[in-house]
This record gives sequence, C-alpha cells and structure tokens, in this order.
Amino acid sequence: MMSTGASLAMRCAARVSAKNTTSTMTRSLSSIAANCTTLNNNNTASRRGLDSSSSLASHMSLLSLSSTKSPSSSLLSNNIRTQSTAAAAPQKSQLGEPITFLTLNNLADNPGAVKRARRVGRGIGSSKGKTCGRGHKGQKSRAGKGVHPTFEGGQTKFYKRLPKMGRMKNAKFKLELIPLNVGKVQDYVTMGRLVPERSDGVLTMRDFVKAGMFPASSIKSGVKLLGDGKTFVKDKLLIEVPWASASAIAAIEAKGGYVTTVHYNRLALRAHLKPHKFPTKPKAARAPEGEGATEHDKHLLPKRARPPPKYMQYYTDYEKRGYLNPRVQLERKQRGLKDIL
Repeated sequence: MMSTGASLAMRCAARVSAKNTTSTMTRSLSSIAANCTTLNNNNTASRRGLDSSSSLASHMSLLSLSSTKSPSSSLLSNNIRTQSTAAAAPQKSQLGEPITFLTLNNLADNPGAVKRARRVGRGIGSSKGKTCGRGHKGQKSRAGKGVHPTFEGGQTKFYKRLPKMGRMKNAKFKLELIPLNVGKVQDYVTMGRLVPERSDGVLTMRDFVKAGMFPASSIKSGVKLLGDGKTFVKDKLLIEVPWASASAIAAIEAKGGYVTTVHYNRLALRAHLKPHKFPTKPKAARAPEGEGATEHDKHLLPKRARPPPKYMQYYTDYEKRGYLNPRVQLERKQRGLKDIL
C-alpha cells in the first residue's frame, strides 16, 4: 500500500510541474509577441527587423532546450517563425526587381518577330498538299520566277506606251559639275593649304583635290567656278577650270588674276587628276627634276581632245575665257602661262 501511495504522489507532482512549465512558456511567448508588435510599429522596421528576428531565434533556442516536445510548443514555435518572417519582409521589398544582363546565351528575337514558313506538300489534310496551292499546270505552277510583274499578256507594256518627255532623251549628256566659289578658293589660299603645283602658279583641279576641297572620285564632268564670296578675294589668282561664271571671272580679274576655261573629256580628266595611272616616260624624254617638273611631265599622257560641236562655241568665246579663243591665247602668252596642248 505504501508503494502504491508513493507512486500516486509522484505522478501528481509530475503533472503539477508540467502545468507550471506550460503556464511559464505561455507567459514568455506572450511577452515575446508583444515585443515583436512594438518593433513592427517602429519607423525603422527594416533595421530592427533583423534584431527582432535574431532575438526571437535566441528565445526559440532557449525554449527548445528547456521545454519538452509537446503539441502546444510546436504551435507556439510556428507562430514565432511567422512573426519573424513578417518582421523581415520590409527589407526584401527594398531590394527591387532583379537585374538581367544581355549576354550571348540569352540573346533572342522578340516574341512574334520570326514567323514560321508554311509547310506545303504534306497531304490533303494540311490544305496545302499535292499542288501546294498553285493549281494544275501552267506557267505559274512551274518552278522559277514565273511571270514578270509588268507582263500584260503579250500586249505592249504600259511603260513602253508612254512618250519620251523632258530630258529623258538627253539624260546621258548631262554634265555633273562640282560648284566651287571664289570665296572658298581665297580661304584655302589664305590658310596656306592651296598651293599651285605648276611653276607658272596656275591653280587647277588637281590642286583643289590635293588641298582636300573635294575628293577626286566626286569629279565626274569637272568643276564650275562661281562668284559667291567675291568680296573676300584679295590675291592675284590664276585658275584653269572647265566652267566659270561671269561674276567669278570679273571678281578674280579685278584683283589682277586670270581665269581660263579648258575642256576635259573623260580620258583627259583621268590623265589630269591621276597621271600616275599612265606609263612612265623614258629617262631621256623626261624634263630635268629641278626645272619645275610636275607629275604630268613624268608620264606619257594622251593628247587632249577637242571639245565637241555642242561646246565649241563656249570654249571659243572670249566672254567665257575659252582657251581656244585667239585673244585669250595672246593674253596667256603675255602673262607667261604655259600653252594648253
């Protein structure tokens, strides 16, 4: 009987101690939840969220050591984890969206940029089988380019029925001239960039190209000298160009200069701009190096062609300073300029 009474007393004591432990855990957890609520209401929640989560983690470790494994303790621990996660949530929202860098392994077209081609000849169920939508026989069903877009069944095409109008008939005779103003020539001379290659001091299209005023490839038919900037002309300029306006001639001759218009066909233009493309003269036929010899004197250049009848009137007119006019030839000889062969 004594042993039975002692065992009952021990069981009662164990139950009382378990109840006291549970009540103690409930009080401690309620105080922890109150602390978490206070921390969440603070203005610096992002900084103190880590502190509260660390304190909660320390309380959980202490409770796990001091308490036994019971359903009530597991529920309380889950509540603590939820509160700690809620406390750390504001810090995650401040990080923003993740940044993705463009590299070769994620380089691709935009959705819908590439459309798959229609596969034909895959049976009647695909609606494009057998004849593939081309029908039976005929020129349009064969392989190749088919009918030209301008084909009209054999009758004369529309663009051939139209009359030839305007400059269509003479388009191949159009001159592509580069405009060059006397003011720009004076600027390049003042800067020291435009220096004559010839010994008589005459400026030609080759000198303009060497000065960087325009590339040689842009000269198709020649250069036309214009009178824009004539008020800035102050030097005595000697110029040879294919075409020149009356105002440009007057502005240069007012300062003691002289303008001569010279005809260049395609071959003469190539020989003038790029003489190195032609065969070299023998040493016996070359002029001495120290007597003002130019690049043209070192090569066998073709003889200059006469202007066609269409332009013969221009180059024989004194008002245009054409090089075939006798008065112009006399004035050039008086100034000591070289003859134009």
